[in-house]
Amino acid sequence: MTVLYVILPLALVLAAAALWAFYRCLCQGQFDDLDTPPVRALHDD
Repeated sequence: MTVLYVILPLALVLAAAALWAFYRCLCQGQFDDLDTPPVRALHDD
């Protein structure tokens, strides 16, 4: 039962960090263009 006092806050901190990282990437425009990067590899420069 005492392990819950460690695991639960740790899980909440990790979840909050993941949400913060997702929000930061979303605000920076990382997910704006999802179609061009895979096709760019096929074009010969």
